[in-house]
Amino acid sequence: MSLKDWIKESNNIVFFGGAGVSTESNIPDFRSDNGLYKKQYPYPAEVMLSHSFYESNPKEFFEFYFNQMIYKDAKPNKAHLALAQLEKQGKLKAVITQNIDGLHQAAGSKTVYELHGSVLRNTCTGCHEKYTLDQMLEFRDESGIPRCPKCNHIIKPDVVLYEEGLDERTMMNAIQAIAQADLLIVGGTSLVVYPAAGLIRYFQGKHLVLINKDKTSMDDIADLVIHDSIGKVLSESVELYD
Repeated sequence: MSLKDWIKESNNIVFFGGAGVSTESNIPDFRSDNGLYKKQYPYPAEVMLSHSFYESNPKEFFEFYFNQMIYKDAKPNKAHLALAQLEKQGKLKAVITQNIDGLHQAAGSKTVYELHGSVLRNTCTGCHEKYTLDQMLEFRDESGIPRCPKCNHIIKPDVVLYEEGLDERTMMNAIQAIAQADLLIVGGTSLVVYPAAGLIRYFQGKHLVLINKDKTSMDDIADLVIHDSIGKVLSESVELYD
């Protein structure tokens, strides 16, 4: 049996994805040779994206954030489009993503659980006014820190930084979706970031499929492992069901 066959026979598919899903949209991942963690900065990326660094060095935090985490020109790729198509067919019930770029929604996916938040949503730390990414960029002061025009407090991205906890409701929705799935497709993730990687243990369905260019620590528990381009694999697997 192939992934195509399993998709055809399944009616409750869940996709769980990581940074590798968006690399084909020219958004760098974290741990590959060209990833964010390999670039040279005054501090490691994990430090610069931490809550304590944001609190103590807001100027440097936002300089790094806007230069390395924002890709306004990125467009959905074949993987995003294939998943949106599966949802339209009624087969895919949820996308669970560790990405913060909003590309699943841009492709047309409706049920998306963003474990690490989104760069498209931003909140004033003072009056809690909500701002779009464009507004946040517009309201930067002379030092590059985005400030609320109503109360002058910092506008913080609704992104989960290191040292911050994941949103409890989002996690519960993701767990419920995985627990109810008959086919779980995991793609573009090294499965080393917890608690997100631990979500797989809630899967009790028929088939677990891992799609990733490199090996993962969970390859041995999967029913099918594909080391290839996720966009290629997913687009080929759903094209027969247009």
